Amino acid sequence: MRGTVELIHIADVKGGPVRPLETVDAVAGVGLAGDRNHRDDGDSPGRDLTLIEAEEIEALARNHGIHLAPGETRRNITTRGIRLNELVGKEFWVGDVLARGVKINEPCQYLQDLVGKPILKPLAHRAGIRADLLTDGRVSVGDRVEVKS
Repeated sequence: MRGTVELIHIADVKGGPVRPLETVDAVAGVGLAGDRNHRDDGDSPGRDLTLIEAEEIEALARNHGIHLAPGETRRNITTRGIRLNELVGKEFWVGDVLARGVKINEPCQYLQDLVGKPILKPLAHRAGIRADLLTDGRVSVGDRVEVKS
């Protein structure tokens, strides 16, 4: 299983606008530099990094007529070419950063309210995953996403 990083987005504060980046620093056990989920407590497994498949965003538009702009899912990394749900419980590379898939990141009412579109049912089990960062490093658009061998 191998895919690529297609987009990177962070938000400075919870509920604030997301902004695209070409590259971001990842800090093990903390999160992405500058992101609203970047923290010092280390007590929230699965909050370091969120990922979603570009293919699921495209399927949402194709099958349900719901179009989301880049970053509108509020996930940090948009991937292409890899089934993210299969990474739950596994270690995987995002560029040179090692991560561990923690759980499926289901859409919630808060997200639906932020985007103002009926995404709860169409994105159930398709809204990406949450992961822990196991090593520090940089993640860039175009980087690999693949299971650690």
